[in-house]
This record gives sequence, structure tokens and C-alpha cells, in this order.
Amino acid sequence: MNELPVVVIGAGPVGLAAAAELVERGFEPLVLERGAEAGAGVAEWNHVRLFSAWSELVAPAAGRLLEDTGWARPDGDAYPTGSDWAERYLRPLATALGDRVRFDAEVVGVARRGRDRVVDSGRDEESFTVHVRAVDGSEERIAARAIIDASGTWSTPNPLGGEGLPAVGERSAVDRIAYRVPDLADPVVRTRYAGRHVVVAGSGHSALTALVALSGLAKDAPDTRISWVLRRGSVGNTFGGGDADQLPARGALGLRAQAAVKSGLITVVTGFRTEALERDDAGRLTLVSAAGQRIEQVDEVVTLSGFRPDLTWLSELRLELDPTLQAPVALAPLIDPNVHSCGTVYPHGAQELAHPEKNFYLAGMKSYGRAPTFLAMTGYEQVRSIAAELAGDHEAATRVELRMAETGVCGGAGLFDEPDDAAAGGCCAAPKAEVLTLS
Repeated sequence: MNELPVVVIGAGPVGLAAAAELVERGFEPLVLERGAEAGAGVAEWNHVRLFSAWSELVAPAAGRLLEDTGWARPDGDAYPTGSDWAERYLRPLATALGDRVRFDAEVVGVARRGRDRVVDSGRDEESFTVHVRAVDGSEERIAARAIIDASGTWSTPNPLGGEGLPAVGERSAVDRIAYRVPDLADPVVRTRYAGRHVVVAGSGHSALTALVALSGLAKDAPDTRISWVLRRGSVGNTFGGGDADQLPARGALGLRAQAAVKSGLITVVTGFRTEALERDDAGRLTLVSAAGQRIEQVDEVVTLSGFRPDLTWLSELRLELDPTLQAPVALAPLIDPNVHSCGTVYPHGAQELAHPEKNFYLAGMKSYGRAPTFLAMTGYEQVRSIAAELAGDHEAATRVELRMAETGVCGGAGLFDEPDDAAAGGCCAAPKAEVLTLS
């Protein structure tokens, strides 16, 4: 089985970093990406700028691999957009990895060779089989010695509904709902929102990004109305650490969003959990909360309430996931927003990411399950540790090689949905942050 590749699922930042780490360890990785190019998910938010500077966005092993090709490392103090990250780093990295990366290859299932989930006998000695579907519909099976699933959560955003399921009427209103930060530099998108009543639902950094962008639109198109819908009982510490944030761009975003709210351009609605959407004869929406509150005459909704992992195609593997977050059980206590109103998420690796299914790992954003925030450098540390563990270098796998920035918003769902007392604690110290901010 040692001659088989380590299959990495996803050619995003963490998946490609995993491949670079594996190459340094003497493995032959095979990266399977369902998109047509590296960073296909990143390309979908190309207009958005990251909180992290270039110095935090180039994985160590990936940087070493790229430098051997004559690649010019970007200015470490600059903050790239998603487009910059993909064009100047992810795509060159995929090129450097060569035929170790396959595009238009969607993983639709993973299993042990000749074993379904129930069978114990000889399980750990068998290779994995990765079921892959091409864009033309053809399918194949690829044998693998180990698997790192870095496919992310971008394709599975959370719904508007306050129960974790789509609100009544949400599916039929998808033509009026966006689940991503709108690119208002696009004239077609700008026209969609200008002069309309727009509801932004969510309390994370993506929501703040959308609020800042839409408030700028409202200055140019005064008829634009913006309602900000929060499930929590008050705004509380939603704006984050401000000038005290060790990720300056993240702190600046919070301050800009706070200023937009204070300017009167945004109407804040707290304690609103959407239960249903009604549609009038003109196509405008009314949002109805579980408590009977109504937000009427809504033209567009931007739902930015986080993401969740797609675990459906891992159904034949033995995973040990936290029942609340759907993250590995050893990692979940470090990132659970029901427990941590503030605190440190320590760098972690193979030990915290392991499952009963030997040599299978979730990495990157998918490893966080439904926890709301993540940093690229956390994923880079994860895959460094996983590669070391697969190589039998247990000392390196357990060694911490990452220091995280502190001070920022560390709440998402959970505790921060509670009323004023839970949300009034001001800024908090946490080494995690959603990577989006306004371009």
C-alpha cells in the first residue's frame, strides 16, 4: 500500500499546502479538485480582501516549493483580495505541483477497499477507494494510502432560517436571496441592490463586510434601505476589538461597520430568528420571526450566517464527530462557541484531527464543522502536523510551530445568541477570524 498516493481533496489553500508538505516528506500526493482551477472557491469571492497579510497566507512548505521555480514572493505586509490570492499564489502552486493536481474531478464517495462502514475484519490494512466523477459524468475509483479532506465548506452555506433549516418559503425565494457577499463593483450586481430594501442577516465578519459595502452604495443611491437582522439579543461585541485587534484589518472592518450603523444608514433589528418568508404580488418579501415580528417590503436578502460541512459522501467512513459542531471530537472543545465566549484556540494537528478511520483526516475549514471562524495559518499548521504523522515523525506532529493573533470576535452562534448579558462583554481574545473583509 505504500506505493499508493495520499489523496488530498480540494485544491484550495489548505489542500495545496497539504500537498506541498507531503512532497517534502517524500510522499506522492494526488489533489482532486472539482473546479476547473486551483482556488475555485476563493475565486467566487475574488472581490473581497483578506484580514491576513501575505506573510500569513503562504504556507511554509508551499513557499519553499514555489521559490525553487523562481516565484516572486508578494510583499508580506500587503493584504490581498481573493483574486490576488488565487492568481499570485494558489495557481502558481498548483502549477508547481504539476500532474499531482487534477481538476474537474469531483469526489462523490470514499470507502475502504472491499469494506463498507460495518465491516471490522482487516479494515485498517486495506487501502481507501476514492470515487471520482468527471464533468462528463464518467466515474472512476482511485486507491489511496491515506486521505486528507480539505474540501472546505464554501459550497454549503447555512440557510436564513433560525432553526438551521430553510425558513418556510426560503427555497421558493432563492431568486431574491444571496448567500455570499455581493460584488458591488459589478454593474449588474450593483443595479440589483441600488435603491432597494436590502436585509443583511448575520453577525460575523462577512455580514460586516456586506454592511460596509451596502452603506457605501446607500450614499450613492439614497433610496437604498438596509436592515441588519441579528439573532442575538443585542449588537454587543459584534464589531470586535477595533484598534486593539492583533489582526488590524479585522479591527478596521469592525470600526467601519460600527460607523455605518451610527450614521443612520442601517436599521438594526435584534432578537430576530427568521421562521418564514412571505411573498406579495409584486414579488417583495416579508420576513417573519418565530416571535411574530415582521420585516416588510424587502427586495433582497443577503444571508451570511456561516457554513457547514458536507459529510454525505463520507458516509462509509468511521468518523468521530462532535454532535454539536460536527468537528472532530478532540478539536470541538477548543472552538465551541457555546462554551467559549472568549479564549484561546490553541494550534492543533494530527492528534486532534484523527478519527477511528486510520489515516483519514479532515483539515482546513471543514475540520471546524459548524464553528464560525477560521484562519488559513491554522490550516497550514494542521496539514504540517498531519504530514509528519503520516511519515511516522510523531515528535514533529505534536510540536507547535504556530503563534496565533489574539483579540477579536470569537462568537457566532451558541452563547452569543443569548440576550444582552451574554453579548455585553466587549471585545474578546481569540486566535480565530473569518478571513474576509472589504476590498
